[in-house]
Amino acid sequence: MFALWLLHFPLKNAAIVDFGWALGTGMLGVGYALFGGGYRPRALAIGVMSGVWGLRLALHLLVRTLGHEEEGRYQELRRQWKTNLGFKFLVFFQFQAVTCVLLAAPFLLGAVNASPQISWGEYAAMILWLIAISGEALADAQLAAFKRDPYSKGRTCKVGLWGYSRHPNYFFEWMIWVSFAIFATSSPYGWIGWISPALILYFLLRVTGIPATEEQALRTKGAEYREYQRTTNAFVPWFPKGRP
Repeated sequence: MFALWLLHFPLKNAAIVDFGWALGTGMLGVGYALFGGGYRPRALAIGVMSGVWGLRLALHLLVRTLGHEEEGRYQELRRQWKTNLGFKFLVFFQFQAVTCVLLAAPFLLGAVNASPQISWGEYAAMILWLIAISGEALADAQLAAFKRDPYSKGRTCKVGLWGYSRHPNYFFEWMIWVSFAIFATSSPYGWIGWISPALILYFLLRVTGIPATEEQALRTKGAEYREYQRTTNAFVPWFPKGRP
């Protein structure tokens, strides 16, 4: 994260921190799987789950960052902080590094579990993970395709999953973390793994997720986005209200 903080100066784009957060957390999962010393099939499973999740999300965020204008929520941070931006972003980047370690707890719990049998809960977690990561990838692809269309400039994406949730990518991201927690539950002290989806849900609903994203959308899209808020669930996908 320190290296990415240095890199954000020439890039003029602090959103590179999101790439670092995803890649760093996924790398922790792979490292735990390789060196945790637990039952190898279980360690392999959580290593693949965390590694694939982290790499997919990191690459998606990197493509969205490099060569593009800095995301609106980071521009807003610059406006709010005003002075000593370098130091304040250093603290922000290092806070993200700390969250990587905290959130990777389910990966560690699974990787050190020496029980020589995969539980039904762990199998269920793998199935949920596959569904959730597929849903998140689909939501990201639908939004990317919408943004590539010149007609969509300044408009709100309501295609596919985005017609049922204003943030389907966030919802499926949270479900991925629920799957990690379910996987960790079968391990000693597995309850600790549930701290991760609880923190992710708090960040998404109250801090850097939905609030910051929607503030930016309201600034750029105005009345159209307010109507979208009125008719479409913020998080959990569901049928729209009062809209065909």
